Amino acid sequence: MVQIFTEPETISIELPNAIGLFVTPEQFEALALANPDLRLERSAQGELIVNPPTGGESGSRNLSISAQLGNWCEANEDLGEGFDSSTGFILPNGARFSPDASWVSRSRWEALTAKERKGFVPLCPDFVVELRSASDSLSTLQTKMREYIDNGARLGWLIDPQNRQVEIYRQQAEVEILINPAELSGEDVLPGFVLNLRRVWR
Repeated sequence: MVQIFTEPETISIELPNAIGLFVTPEQFEALALANPDLRLERSAQGELIVNPPTGGESGSRNLSISAQLGNWCEANEDLGEGFDSSTGFILPNGARFSPDASWVSRSRWEALTAKERKGFVPLCPDFVVELRSASDSLSTLQTKMREYIDNGARLGWLIDPQNRQVEIYRQQAEVEILINPAELSGEDVLPGFVLNLRRVWR
């Protein structure tokens, strides 16, 4: 067992066969299976990232975002599949990330085999959301958002309740920063989807 020191708490995780803090893809999968209650991620360089459980405020905000995206997905299921924060994706550069909410177009999802759909999904989502919690470094999340875009995401939202702002990431475009927006548009990636931010800002 190894203890990972994070803000604001210490987390103990089980490391099968004395895995270190830099792990191979195979070791990461074994580690994730041994610790199903933790949100684990792996950088493209192989660094293990442990995300502690969210606090009450972040959990409530994320539920609102996921519920709204889920409702849109149910009404537009022919367009693609939506996913919650427990879903892991293998990006083309080898990183294994779990965005707070995400969506994959129907054609890309159906191109996957049944086995690929059951495990870590081997693609970068078309749409990703990262919600900043009190313990998250803004610069770290910004780097992560750029990594999503570099690996094929078409639209990404970095929602920052601490500063009441949203950073919008798009392919071949500068990052757009919105201050205290009331809602966000899914644009042509999620046609007709509008995220109401009232519960996120409260």
